[in-house]
Amino acid sequence: MIFVDVVRGIQEVNYITTIGLEVHVQLKTRSKMFCASPVEFGAEPNTHTCPVCLGLPGALPVMNHEALRMTVLTGLMLGCDIAPVCKFDRKNYFYPDMPKNYQISQYDMPLCTNGSVPLHDLAYPKDAQKNIATPDKEVRLVRIHLEEDVAKSFHFENSTGIDFNRAGTPLMEIVTQPEINSPEEAFAFLTSLKQILIYGAVSDADMEKGQLRCDCNISVRPDKQAGLGVKIEIKNMNSISGVRRALAYEIQRQVGVLESGGKLEQETRGWDDVASETFLMRTKEFAHDYRYFPDPDLVPVKTEVLLPDARARVPELPKAKRARFVEQYQVSAYDAGVLANDLDVARYFEAAAKGAKKPKNVANWILNDLQNALSSGGKTINDCPISPKALDELINLIDSGQISGKQGKDVFAEMFATGKGAATIVKEKGIEQLSDASAIEALCDQVIASNPKPAADFKAGNLASLNFLKGQVMKLSKGTANPQLAGEILERKLKA
Repeated sequence: MIFVDVVRGIQEVNYITTIGLEVHVQLKTRSKMFCASPVEFGAEPNTHTCPVCLGLPGALPVMNHEALRMTVLTGLMLGCDIAPVCKFDRKNYFYPDMPKNYQISQYDMPLCTNGSVPLHDLAYPKDAQKNIATPDKEVRLVRIHLEEDVAKSFHFENSTGIDFNRAGTPLMEIVTQPEINSPEEAFAFLTSLKQILIYGAVSDADMEKGQLRCDCNISVRPDKQAGLGVKIEIKNMNSISGVRRALAYEIQRQVGVLESGGKLEQETRGWDDVASETFLMRTKEFAHDYRYFPDPDLVPVKTEVLLPDARARVPELPKAKRARFVEQYQVSAYDAGVLANDLDVARYFEAAAKGAKKPKNVANWILNDLQNALSSGGKTINDCPISPKALDELINLIDSGQISGKQGKDVFAEMFATGKGAATIVKEKGIEQLSDASAIEALCDQVIASNPKPAADFKAGNLASLNFLKGQVMKLSKGTANPQLAGEILERKLKA
């Protein structure tokens, strides 16, 4: 719960923020919700249309069963109650982006109700992860219903164009209870929800492509006020970080209005990401009357025919995967969280860790060297030139002492640049680490004899001198000696 403290005279006033989200998610289907027109982002405007999605007279809708199954799957992943029977309704309104002058949606009998989205530490913004107000919070949902998306309007200087390619795309609306209490919690909710949607392969949830869109309902009130404050809606946010910034701005704006003696009115505001401020779009004194009624062209749906297939598709969810990584691979809870944050990275890790003697070392290489190399090269884990098996081979060479950690870094860079295997590079460059104890012992004898003072200093209690001597062994071996073995032999000889 977020409090904004304001000093009024000698009395301090605390304001409580309450946020509810309405999240629209485009489903990852090949065709639209009620027709066979393809779903494709970035296609030429108005090329993926037909009489149904253009709302031509006499065109009849046919349900997309895959969209129904995906919505039920989403409900199962989020712990929702799945309605035994649902139906589609006509939501009537007049706007250029909906040529039928109604939208096929669900009103009083949605597919899913209740459920929740769990928030975890790494879902929060990095600068807020050390100060989470309610750890392990779960944000409850009101409902998930299925509808068709509307067309997309493009506003030019003196005209507006409409692209009907998006019209009719299957769209889930996920509505939360008004129990999000800060912009950081809203950020964590959307991050966690997006992760679950991707795990279930129901949506790519890319906000830049409009596949995940969010409207925020926000109110502030003095902490001594029992009821909620005036609800104000914010639209036009195209990133999760943008949602956080818009909410933070709006909290301060609403508190400022109240503190100056003003009165807040129910309204809809837009978000200007460049100016970093909200702006008035329209006032809303009364709720819209959409005159819902059951769509006469669509029969009610019995979900019992959808449930078996949807249950079979429920994946291991992020929370369970994080716990399993800790138990199965002995990685830290933090590392497990970072690995599980990206499903493709999690899959890469598991493939590399299967034959590893020390899975923790595999995690370290992925989270540090590999991620840095991918970032610098502008690549994703799916474009990685090093296969999971090849990374495992490299780590095993280091763990077995065949090459040193420093040599491993050089081999890794060559692998990333060429795609060659670790063993091949080691053989070609002749950089195998010297781990022969007798050979290293001879080098240690030579170093001790050539450096009597550091040897004497170590015997006198100056333990740092051992590092100098070990460095001389590495120099003498041209970097090929096993440093750990060299240190052990030096220490044994000097203590004898």
